[in-house]
Amino acid sequence: MLSLPAFLIISILIFSLGIFLVLSRRNAIMALMGVELILNAANINFVAFAQYDRIDLDGQMAALFVMVLAAAEVAVALAIILQVYRKYGNIDLGKISKLKG
Repeated sequence: MLSLPAFLIISILIFSLGIFLVLSRRNAIMALMGVELILNAANINFVAFAQYDRIDLDGQMAALFVMVLAAAEVAVALAIILQVYRKYGNIDLGKISKLKG
């Protein structure tokens, strides 16, 4: 079994990779993947802290809540990205300057 600092180091690495993807990529799909990595890093922290907490299921319930929010966020974001692709023909975030139709 891994210790709490090992979980935190893994979470920091995943969170840093997610921030890097969000800030460096112009493709909307890659930015969305970066947001998912950030949410997964938060999930790792919730579950790791729940393991050392005296009250059971708080961390697991928070992680389950984050997973549900991530799934809903992906569905909405992919719908927006598909509409942007239909309108502009690409999903480069740098080339989309106006959102009003």
